[in-house]
Amino acid sequence: MSHDSFNSYFTLFSLPPHLTIDTAALEKSFYALSRKLHPDRFAAKPAAEQEAALAASSELNDAYRTLKDPIARTEYLLTLEGVALEEQSSAATAAARTSGTQKKQVVPEDLLEEAFELNMQLEEMRAAKKMGSAGGSESADPQLRKDLLAAKSEFDAKMAATQADLESLWSQWDTALDANDTAAKLAARDAMVALLNRRSYLRNLVRDVNEALE
Repeated sequence: MSHDSFNSYFTLFSLPPHLTIDTAALEKSFYALSRKLHPDRFAAKPAAEQEAALAASSELNDAYRTLKDPIARTEYLLTLEGVALEEQSSAATAAARTSGTQKKQVVPEDLLEEAFELNMQLEEMRAAKKMGSAGGSESADPQLRKDLLAAKSEFDAKMAATQADLESLWSQWDTALDANDTAAKLAARDAMVALLNRRSYLRNLVRDVNEALE
């Protein structure tokens, strides 16, 4: 179901569209609302009311799952702001996995060279593993495995830095929202889009390294 800022998962829980929220209060509100929509309360009601309650309960569950996860919360808020998160969204990842296609990615410029080198190393590792599984005598160069582990460590560190930058932007967004500062909101929004893309790309690089090292 599509939402706007006046009819959203945030308003469902009577929350402002902030990116830093009280998750304990969110959970408490979720359980209180869930009890009101429990099927037992509608057992004697007409079928239409039962179906409406079931739909409302399903939406409530979706809203809770989205808002309790900080990354899903960020992606959701950005969609409310009119941003199409085709490349970095978890939904796009799931769709690509289901269809067996590769998710379109925007490569952050500062990672181009490192990503190119890593992909060359990954191809070498895959080729060595293929030779080994085919009964060949060749195996992956120990130095190559060491290099891949070093690359993974570096990308993990970049992921942590990206997460810290993103958390800082959550505070900037909330402050700008409360101050009704449109320019600051737009700046925070655009920066979050770039960081989500960077995070997604780094996560995929780490995943590829992990798969190659198995």
